[in-house]
Amino acid sequence: MQYWLMKSEPDEVSIDDALAAPGQCVAWTGVRNYQARNFMRDQMKVGDGILFYHSSCAQPGIAGIAEVASTAYPDPTQFDPGSPYHDPAARPEQPRWLLVDVRALRKTRLLTLAELRQQPDLADMVILRRGNRLSITPVTRQQWDKLMKLAGD
Repeated sequence: MQYWLMKSEPDEVSIDDALAAPGQCVAWTGVRNYQARNFMRDQMKVGDGILFYHSSCAQPGIAGIAEVASTAYPDPTQFDPGSPYHDPAARPEQPRWLLVDVRALRKTRLLTLAELRQQPDLADMVILRRGNRLSITPVTRQQWDKLMKLAGD
């Protein structure tokens, strides 16, 4: 089993939105970074743990726990000219962008970026590295366990 941190802007999809979705499942659309896409395509497996992270908001941080609910498949927003994620170079016969379905499991207390930075044993987390902009990053088992304790699980 692997672990991931996945960022979402809460005005697009929040942990509450995911929990309210049918089957508590949402398609993780809009990833437009090759490294993040490759994580979904090459490494993510159904059942992997996810830290659901709210980004680009007043109080960024880990807001919930989820799991990977599907293998990677083409993101339909790349083909939709009305979508902000449209990619005119993508073709249905040769998609460029993928997504996975994410199943929300539970909301946690908000673990803010500031709180994460105060934990010495989380110093190596990719999210805490200066200049990191990736929307999907790997999390080690030790980091996951520490975060579960901080979240009260």
